[in-house]
Parts: sequence; structure tokens; C-alpha cells
Amino acid sequence: MDRSSQIIRTSWVGIIANVMLAAFKAAVGVIAGSFAIVMDAVNNLSDALSSVITIVGTKLSMKPADREHPFGHGRIEYFSAIIIAVIVLSAGITSLFESVKKLFHPTEPDYTTVTLVVIVVAIAVKLVLGRYVKHKGEELKSDALIASGSDALFDAIITLATLFSAVVMLLWDFSLDGILGALISLAIIKAGFEMLASPVNELLGKSIPKELTNQIMKEVSEVEGVRGVYDLILHNYGANMTIGSLHINVYDTMSAHEIHILSHKIFNKILEKHNIVLTIGIYAIATGDNRRAELQTKIMHILTNHKEIVQVHGFLYSEDENSLSFDIIPDDSVHDEEALVNQLKEEVKPLVPGMDVTIVIDHNYSE
Repeated sequence: MDRSSQIIRTSWVGIIANVMLAAFKAAVGVIAGSFAIVMDAVNNLSDALSSVITIVGTKLSMKPADREHPFGHGRIEYFSAIIIAVIVLSAGITSLFESVKKLFHPTEPDYTTVTLVVIVVAIAVKLVLGRYVKHKGEELKSDALIASGSDALFDAIITLATLFSAVVMLLWDFSLDGILGALISLAIIKAGFEMLASPVNELLGKSIPKELTNQIMKEVSEVEGVRGVYDLILHNYGANMTIGSLHINVYDTMSAHEIHILSHKIFNKILEKHNIVLTIGIYAIATGDNRRAELQTKIMHILTNHKEIVQVHGFLYSEDENSLSFDIIPDDSVHDEEALVNQLKEEVKPLVPGMDVTIVIDHNYSE
């Protein structure tokens, strides 16, 4: 079963569990003549909304690429996760307002045996459901499922806190309703913002995980003919579509045909291992006894004396265009990049009098 099918199946488990719990509450409410329990059953039906949103979002994200969306529709999943996170946030804010009211106007709980049974069953179902859905979300890397599972867990925690407060009130005539409710509401609001941050960061374009960066760099560098790997950039278009690019160093003695074969090997290797579509750029390392190789050695010696420079690559010397250029990655201690570039130009220009010198400030796109 593929990832999307598992997400949909898990969401259906959430819908069925909420519907069954709602039916149980409604039946008990009708038999006991309790309007409050019947209304709580209706609330359980609304709890199934997050699972419905997850299913709709997953179905839409499975739509194939078209002319307007050449990378597919995978990012729709992030929007469904955002909607569910907003629902959780709204629930937390509403609960906070109600809890604050109870701090100033505490109410005495009125529980019967029937209502206690309903509450205990609801807590058990929500705890099991929440843990299952959240676990599947983490396993499948689905923000929508994680948010949906968290929503169910928060429902269980709120109900459990209400029950505990009721027991304290009945035994010691002291109301914890408002205090517990406010604390839990704040925790829910905090969690809601954290849920919101994950899909929003994906849409904004978050940095590449360090482990993935190191793994891809290592795998590419192991391909025969590669003398260095730089400038890895990845763009996530959903769980099943990642587009990226990187540069590799090769000796300038390689022919275009050999470079073509090499880039083809790298493309297939990364696609097979990570399902990432890579575009591969080429940097040439100057070899032999010539002006280009001599300059490259001298400039690298100058740059290695600068401890604030993390990496140098992309060396390009062209007599025909009367230009010299290279890329550098400064460390975090460099705050005035323009000043650094000007300083380096002053050190390099005496080696190439009259030439245009371009120094590109590059950045590390991983964590």
C-alpha cells in the first residue's frame, strides 16, 4: 500500500471511530434523557472534520501534474495540515476563554453514573485514536495526520482534566476547572502554533536537513570522476516530488561525452535512492602546466588564509572574456559581505592586472 492510501485509510479509521463514539453518546443520551450528552455526540461528529480534511487534501495532492502545475499537486497536503492546525488553535483559544470565565465564576459539576461512563469511554477512545493517528502521521511524514492525531489527544486530555477537576470538587469542594483548563488551553495553543509552523516552513522553503545533505554529498562524491560536490539545493513539492540541483568539480581534461555519462550516473543514483530529480552543473578544475592552473593554485592559497571562509568553488578564468570569478561561502561571523568581497578583490587583482574579478557570495542551504 502506497503512502497516500495509508494516509486515507488512517483518516477513515478516525472518521469511523468518531462516528461510533458519537452514536454511542447519542444512544446513551436519548436513553438517559440527557440533552447535554446528545449535544456532545454532535460535537464528536464535528471532530471527524480533521480526518475529512486530511482525506480531501490527500486526494487532491494525488492529482497528476498539468500544464499549470508541472511539479504536481503534492503541496496541497501542507494546506490541509494548516487548516487542521488552525482548528486546533481555535479550539485552544476558545477553551482558554471558557477557562478564564470559570476562574471568576466557578460552577459546581453535576455528574451522574451515566455521564461518568460516557466520559471514561470517550477518554479511552480518544487516547487510543489520537496515539494511533499521530504515530501513523510521523511514520508517513504527514503533517495533516500528525495534527489530526494531536487534535484527538487534546480532546482526551481536556475531558480527563474536566473529570479530575470534578472529582476534586466533589471530594474537597475546591474548583480546579478554570486553572486546569487554562493551563491545558495554553499547551494546546502552543502545540497549534508548532503544528502550523511545520507545513508553513515547507511552503516557504526550509533548509535541507543536515543528514540528507551529508548523505547526498557523500553518494555523489563516490561516483568515479567527481572531484568535489557543491551548491546542493532542494525544492520540496510534496512527499513524492523533490527537485534539486548541485555542482560537481571535474578535471578540465574530461570530454563533453564523459561529463554527460558522469552526470547521467549521478542523476540515476540520486533518483533511485532518494526519489530526487537533480540538475547537475559542472565546475572545471584546471590541470596541467598553464596560466589557469597556476592562478587557481595561487588564489586558493590566498583564500585558505582567511579563516572566515568556509568553502571556495566555481573557479573560472577566461582570457577571451578578460575575467576571473569564483564563489565563496563565508561563515556566520561575517556580517559585512561586501567588505569581505572588496578585501578579497584587493588581494587577488595584483595577480590578474586589468582583468574583471567577480567574487560570488554563496550560502549553505542545509541546516
